[in-house]
Amino acid sequence: MTDTPTQLFIGGAWADAADGATMPVDDPATGEVLCHVADAGAKDAQRAEEAAVRAQEEWARTAPRVRSEILRRAYEIIVERTDELAHLMTAEMGKPLAEARGEVAYAAEFFRWFSEEAVRIEGGNGVLPDGRNRMLLSRRPVGPCLLITPWNFPLAMGTRWAPARSARRSRPAAR
Repeated sequence: MTDTPTQLFIGGAWADAADGATMPVDDPATGEVLCHVADAGAKDAQRAEEAAVRAQEEWARTAPRVRSEILRRAYEIIVERTDELAHLMTAEMGKPLAEARGEVAYAAEFFRWFSEEAVRIEGGNGVLPDGRNRMLLSRRPVGPCLLITPWNFPLAMGTRWAPARSARRSRPAAR
């Protein structure tokens, strides 16, 4: 695990926890400390949120095709690093290696699927219930999200955010 980053990734850069705190990562089979990782606190969460807010406006303007290509590249990187990721998961949480490889494949598929869906972000229009006005529906990124995932499928649960997008309805346009 010596090549595995142990800091927090915030705003496109690796950083220590704001207060310098770390926590041990133990091998569940031996109890041996594998490494120490940054132990994020409230200040770190705030730094991450602020970085996400700063990046959000530009990301919202990113074309669907470009988003698709970014997600597809994430899929390819995960697949290329299957063995490395599976071994890391096995060492850190004791998951059998075959199951860890399966989880890596499962996680990668979220990125592949949503890379294909990214170019199909659709809007729509329709008649309001009053029958006199029309509405316009547009879908676009609406902002950063805080996600807390279970520990037992660390990679697969973390990749479910790949499709993170939401719809915000515009005002009905009177006709």
